[in-house]
Parts: sequence; C-alpha cells; structure tokens
Amino acid sequence: MHEAGRRQLVLGLLLASSALLLARAGLAQNAAPTGKKILTISGKIGSGAAGAKVTFDLARLESLPQHSFTTQTPWQDKPVQFSGPLLRDVLAAVKAQGSQLKAIALNDYKVSIPVSDSQRFDVVLALRINGELIPVRHKGPLFVVYPYDSHEELHSTLYYSRSIWQLKAIEVE
Repeated sequence: MHEAGRRQLVLGLLLASSALLLARAGLAQNAAPTGKKILTISGKIGSGAAGAKVTFDLARLESLPQHSFTTQTPWQDKPVQFSGPLLRDVLAAVKAQGSQLKAIALNDYKVSIPVSDSQRFDVVLALRINGELIPVRHKGPLFVVYPYDSHEELHSTLYYSRSIWQLKAIEVE
C-alpha cells in the first residue's frame, strides 16, 4: 500500500473511532432524551458555560454501568436491594466540576451532598428496589442511597439526611 493510501486509511480509522467516542460521550451533551425526563443536572458541568444543563430519561441512566447492593435503611423494615448507576458515574458523564451538589426532590426539598461522598462511597442513584422500578409513591423515580451496611460511619443521621428520594435535579456547585 502506498503512503497516501495508508494516510487515508489511518485518517478514516481515526474519524470512525472519534465518531464512536463522541456517540458514547453523548451523555455529556445536552441532547434531549427521548423518554420522560427524570433527572436534570446543571451548574458547573461540561465546559462550564453558564446555563449548562443535561437531562436524563430512564434509558439514558440505564446506559451507564449499573450497580446493586443490599442494605438496611431507616425507611424499610428489612434489608432491600438498590440498583442504579453510581453517583460518581453520573457526575463523570456530565463532566461535573464542583465540590458540592444541591440535590432537589419533586416537592422542592433540597439537601447538600459533598462530591467527595461519591468518591469515598459507592453511592447509587437507585432506579430500582428489589429489581423493580421505584414509583413516585415509594420514593422514586430516583433515590440517593448510600451502602449503609458497608461502612459503620454511614449509620448516622448525617448520611441518612443526604439520602434524598424523589430526586428530580442536581445543581453542581
């Protein structure tokens, strides 16, 4: 193969792999989800442009790696399994750049969560309890859950108070 042909082949491969990477990185773009929007993330994300916002539907959240753990909570009478993407993976998908999260529930209740919690612990944005999607009447569609039984320090009011349910938005500060 001559030099020009090799160059074209390499350029073609680079363009194809770039297109695949851009498609996978589409979570960081503000392309509108096709399903019902269940989470909006705004603030210090992406390039840091003012007004940056990323929305997620169920399919978009499920396209991230899913994690599950079983833990006892103060809100259930027995241990239950929670499943969904890790909070740190969701933050990475939107290229979050802040140190604090303002988590907002459907009823506009707000709680602050340090970004460092998402690095220290496998905090899940639970979409499912015991394999079933979480309906709004049972703390859904999203519930921030810490793996309480994996660290003794998580058995405290501080971490329970950060476990916001009916999550609808996160502002990265």
